[in-house]
Amino acid sequence: MTHPNTALWLPKPGAPFEVGPAPYTPPAAGEVVVRVRAVAVNPIDGLPGFLYRPALPWLAFPAVVGSDVAGEVVETGPGVTRLRPGDRVLGHAFGVDRSRNRPAESAFQHYAVLLEHMVAPVPDALPLPRAAVLPLALSTAATGLFQQDHLGLALPGPDPADRGETVLVWGGSTSVGSNAVQLARNAGYRVLATSSPHNFDHLRSLGAAHAVDRNSPTAVAELLELIGDQPLAGTLAIGAGSLRRTVPVAARAAGSGRIASARPALLTRVPGWLARRRGVRVSSIWGGTLKDNEVGPAVYADFLPAALASGAYRTAPDAVVVGHGLAAVPDALRELRKGVSAKKLVVTL
Repeated sequence: MTHPNTALWLPKPGAPFEVGPAPYTPPAAGEVVVRVRAVAVNPIDGLPGFLYRPALPWLAFPAVVGSDVAGEVVETGPGVTRLRPGDRVLGHAFGVDRSRNRPAESAFQHYAVLLEHMVAPVPDALPLPRAAVLPLALSTAATGLFQQDHLGLALPGPDPADRGETVLVWGGSTSVGSNAVQLARNAGYRVLATSSPHNFDHLRSLGAAHAVDRNSPTAVAELLELIGDQPLAGTLAIGAGSLRRTVPVAARAAGSGRIASARPALLTRVPGWLARRRGVRVSSIWGGTLKDNEVGPAVYADFLPAALASGAYRTAPDAVVVGHGLAAVPDALRELRKGVSAKKLVVTL
């Protein structure tokens, strides 16, 4: 089986993207090929040229980038039984990950190779552009919350029992935060989250018990009061300045004293050293590691399909379609650099 393929190529760091032919790559064992119908854009997709080497030093050029995929399965590799051609799916594409590092596995093309255990069927009622907002943010949140080298929380599931513990999500209205709130709730934890006040209703709709203004000078005191005597199971810190505000909370609340930071390791090293002086452990998340351990299949295969179908899990933040076709992706990345709040920019293919 073969299909004519087209990709959005990045010839070298900092060069303009170019739409051009790409080979159709058949799936190996444990892989599927997806006809991509919608992609979402993320900051890492549009890095300035000088940042590619520090952020992705292993990336081979010319490259195809992009992580967020929604579409239909067209071919399955040996050993794949959970998915079949024609299934509507979302999936995390790992073409820029160190251990994969090949254009065939990135999102910005018509036919992408994906790891079967990092793909989830989506309900017929869920439009594919909405499904495309999830993968990278979902993976990043799940990595921070559930991997043993980060917060090591209990995995999500249907009808979770109340665990009597709290999880703090600093930056709850971000793409990663919107998923973290839902994952933690579906794992049985009470969730406190921060955002700007105009996103409080959004956080509560996702399952946060309380929302606190991240810009308030009393945010730390408010969070400690809300946590009370209940153990703080862990904190997910998202965005600039998040460690400065979350370390005092983790240091003073009863509980694990663990913070998973969705910031590059270079930006968490110094705050992490300061945190250790206060008995707080900070780890830096790379949103692709869950593909190599039990968390990836637990989320994408065991939890997400049924949760989407039942409505227990929502595609959040909201999808905003900003163009059609691969040539529209660079415009979407330029729009993303202007800043977005509680939404994700999507391009349909």
